[in-house]
Amino acid sequence: MSGLIKSSIARKVVMALSGLFLVFFLGQHFTINITSVIDPETFNSWSHFMGYNPIVQYLLQPILIAGVIVHFVMGFVLEIKNNSARGVKYVKYKGSANAPWVSRNMIISGLVILAFLGLHFYDFWIHEMTYKYIDGSPENPTRYYAETVEKFAPIWRTVLYVISFALLGLHLWHGFASSFQSVGVNNKYSGAIKNFTKLYAIAIPAGFIFIALYHHFNPITH
Repeated sequence: MSGLIKSSIARKVVMALSGLFLVFFLGQHFTINITSVIDPETFNSWSHFMGYNPIVQYLLQPILIAGVIVHFVMGFVLEIKNNSARGVKYVKYKGSANAPWVSRNMIISGLVILAFLGLHFYDFWIHEMTYKYIDGSPENPTRYYAETVEKFAPIWRTVLYVISFALLGLHLWHGFASSFQSVGVNNKYSGAIKNFTKLYAIAIPAGFIFIALYHHFNPITH
C-alpha cells in the first residue's frame, strides 16, 4: 500500500513540476507575442532570435516538447488511476458535491488544449521547420509579424484560438495553484501564491485572446 501511495505522490509531483515549467514558458511566450501589438519591429527581432538561436532551437525547444508530452501523459495516467480508485472505493461518489467543475474536468480542458497545441504547432512550428529546413529559405528577420497577422485572418482560426485560451484559463485556474500544493508548498506565502495563480490564470489567457482578436480586426493592408 505504501508503495502505491509513494508512486501516486511521485506522479503528482512530476505532473506539477512539468506544469510549472509550461506555465513559465507560457509567460515567456506571451511576453514575446504581446510585442506584436505594441511594436512589430521588436516582435520581429525577438522572434528571429528565438527562431535561429542554437541554444533555443537545439536545447530549449526539445526540452519544451518533452515537457508537454510528460505533462499530458502524466495527466492521462493520473485520470485513469483516479477513476479506477473512485470506481472501487466510492460507488456513490458525487463529483459536484466534492469538487468544483473545473477540477473535475481537467482532462476535458486538457484534451482541448492538446488539440489546440496541435493546431498551434502546425501553424507556427511546422511552418518554421518547412521554411528553414525543407524549402531552405534565406533568413528574413522582418517576416514574422506579417506571418502572424496572416494566421489570424480566418475567422474560424481566431474563434478557435479564443475558445482554446478560455479553456486554458480554466485549466490554469485549478492546475496552477494545485501544482504548488503537489510539490509541498504550504507556508505563510500560500495565500499570496494562490492569489497570484488566479490572477495569472485570468490575465495571460485574456492577453492571448486580445492578441488574436487584435490581429484579426487589424489585418495588414497592401
